[in-house]
Amino acid sequence: MGAPGAAALLLLGCVLRGAGGQRAQVQVREEVVALVGEEAVLPCVLAAAGPHLKVSQVTWVRAGGSGGRRNIAVLHPRLAPSFPGEDEDGEGGGRLRFRGHSLQDATLLLQPLRLTDQGVYTCEFATYPDGNQGASTRLLVLAKPQNHAAAQEVAAGSIPTPVATCTAAGGHPAANISWESPVPGTAEASAETAANGTVTVTSRFSAVPTRAAHGQRLACVVSHPSLPQPQRLPVTLAVLYPPVAFISGYDHNWYLQRRGAALQCNATANPAPTTFTWSTSTGPLPPSAEAQGNQLLVHTVDLLANTTFICRVSNALGSAAARQPVLVLAQPRPDGAGATGGIIGAIVASVVAAAVVATAAIICRQQRKNRTARGEDGLDEPPPYKPPPPGEKLQELPWAPEHQLLPLQPLGAEPLAEATGTPASGRVPPRYHELPTAEEPHGDENENEDEDGDEDEDGGYVEQLNPLYDRLRKDGDGDADAPACGFVMSPAVYV
Repeated sequence: MGAPGAAALLLLGCVLRGAGGQRAQVQVREEVVALVGEEAVLPCVLAAAGPHLKVSQVTWVRAGGSGGRRNIAVLHPRLAPSFPGEDEDGEGGGRLRFRGHSLQDATLLLQPLRLTDQGVYTCEFATYPDGNQGASTRLLVLAKPQNHAAAQEVAAGSIPTPVATCTAAGGHPAANISWESPVPGTAEASAETAANGTVTVTSRFSAVPTRAAHGQRLACVVSHPSLPQPQRLPVTLAVLYPPVAFISGYDHNWYLQRRGAALQCNATANPAPTTFTWSTSTGPLPPSAEAQGNQLLVHTVDLLANTTFICRVSNALGSAAARQPVLVLAQPRPDGAGATGGIIGAIVASVVAAAVVATAAIICRQQRKNRTARGEDGLDEPPPYKPPPPGEKLQELPWAPEHQLLPLQPLGAEPLAEATGTPASGRVPPRYHELPTAEEPHGDENENEDEDGDEDEDGGYVEQLNPLYDRLRKDGDGDADAPACGFVMSPAVYV
């Protein structure tokens, strides 16, 4: 058979193989990351394996440092798992095992991890009729660094000096260090690799150590693949400098015989001041002055206090002095009464204002009470009620129904007939305004009427009241012989 015939047969075999089923695939993870001392899981699964495919063995192979290959784990269907590398260099040592005993899943477990375990691992399946199939996984072993940052005490100066140090020790791979600082400066890093493969990185931050830089807060920022986010380490700068002093407490109101005057000596320094010394420009302190640490107390101001007081502060790096001239007055300043007098005056003014307001409120309340009392007694008010004319009111009395309404009779009048409402004698009763009062004698003729029967010009009938009202008058207002009753009628209803 010639070459063209052989090529045709090979092509036909490939077509028949593709038609018979899909080729099996080895599934692994491209990269596995784990920390030193923890467990690494290397997945390896044979997928899409048909019933015709036979697996005779699974082998894990690790690529050597010089490009060679070395078997580290073998899984056989009829034999126990084998780890050939453990007798050579202790690579196994019980740290390797298969997750299961299935030839379809050859996932390998490695614990505890060492930095030397990092490398490329290949999982190979020996199959029939497809032959060997495999895939590789890269194992990355990380070592989490131990991070630390601290300030370095330096003396104040004008030359840039390392003022802070940050270290990321035992990391794999090497950590990255940066700085966040309000103080201008530069950083310089160095790395050192240990025998086990870990790397220690040290970064030094340099700046000009000034008094203003003392106490400033910096931050060392460490970044590493083993950290979920960069770690920030705060640092407070420590710059050593001699004291800076000043005096406070002088109010420009020192006068003769003043008591309890005082001065305060203040200082900033690193390290803290150790001694305070008081004196004057003319020598020692006056007898009335007493030094108490950083405070100078003048018990009684006299002419000897009319001088310049000097405070000297010292620490391990040096000393500094502050001066305060004092002018003694014969009398206190008019505007120097102090805050105490102002406070007392404000309190007194508040009390006086409160008393005035309270007095005004009491007076107003008493006046309202007086007006209310006068209104209730009716002294200043008109009668609250003016009754209608008796003729109209009589028709509205609830106790006299319409068919029983009878005209009022004077006392001693004849009884009325039930049917006609007229006196039994036939005489017509007088009208309401003609009724005599209890104070007037009853008769047929009225002295207030003229011959024509009209009322006189003065309207005398206005004072002629119904006898019923005379009977209801207050006891003592009418006849002495009238019987007393418990009802009191106000004179206002007579209007």
